[in-house]
Amino acid sequence: MTLYDLLNEGSATLQQAGDTDGENDAKLLLFEAFHLDLVHFLMDRLRPLSEQDAKVQEQIRTYRGMIEKRASRIPLQQILGSQEFMGLEFFVNEHVLIPRQDTETLVELVLQEQQDPEKKLLDLCTGSGCIAISLAVKGGYRSVTATDLSEEALKVAERNAKMHGFAVVSYTETQDAPEQAGHPFIFRQGDLFTAMPQSEAGTFDIITSNPPYIPTAVIATLEPEVREHEPMMALDGTADGLKFYRRIAKEAGAWLKPGGAVYLEIGYDQGKAVSELLSEAGFDKVRVVKDLPGKDRVVCGIWPGLTDTENQS
Repeated sequence: MTLYDLLNEGSATLQQAGDTDGENDAKLLLFEAFHLDLVHFLMDRLRPLSEQDAKVQEQIRTYRGMIEKRASRIPLQQILGSQEFMGLEFFVNEHVLIPRQDTETLVELVLQEQQDPEKKLLDLCTGSGCIAISLAVKGGYRSVTATDLSEEALKVAERNAKMHGFAVVSYTETQDAPEQAGHPFIFRQGDLFTAMPQSEAGTFDIITSNPPYIPTAVIATLEPEVREHEPMMALDGTADGLKFYRRIAKEAGAWLKPGGAVYLEIGYDQGKAVSELLSEAGFDKVRVVKDLPGKDRVVCGIWPGLTDTENQS
């Protein structure tokens, strides 16, 4: 038995299980189990594996266990426990949506348009924290608040923030945050803006969110990796997929400063509907931004604040 034999064995198992990228997945799992990189695999791939070495035999069992999990369509990222996003590594598990490259469009847009690190950022439905943490790392934002309804998801986000060198303050109630230097990350548990204390209203420059947006009926058609192993809470946007956009559009203005901006990831066919929701809620300069493949991916808009008439009342 050689590493090459193991790779072929794993690849065949995954392809038979319907993994369209079985060969590459088998290779990544082999590298993980044996702590290899490509160079050392190529050097050692034909060398017989010792049947007397307990460590080697344990690595073989570990690899076959990983292959069994992947063959049951558990996502590769959950087995490896990590996913790259914006060039950064993020811990992931079954409690959070796996970061997708599609979402990088939103992060890159914010970084391009919001270059002042003093701006205050709120990320809703933060999940793994990939949006908020990437913006803090790449954009240097010094005040970042992230919310999620899931306590388990917030544990993952907090772990990722600490992994990238940030100190963390977390709350399960809408209490005011203390003025503490060196705490760029505040995590709050709650349903969208209900997680926030009223003292924070009208103080944010940027609101970002990748909310659940898949129509309920569509979820059954997704790959088993998604529909069976990623959190339903992070996927299900109810009947038309727009429930959370309606709430965000309606409520976001109360939390933004005049001139503040909202950036929302959307499904490829939701650009018109979400744009109308923001426009109807009073946002200006609403537009749809496409991702690299050319699909609608982000809807954004500017909050104008109170009108002169409202200011006088």
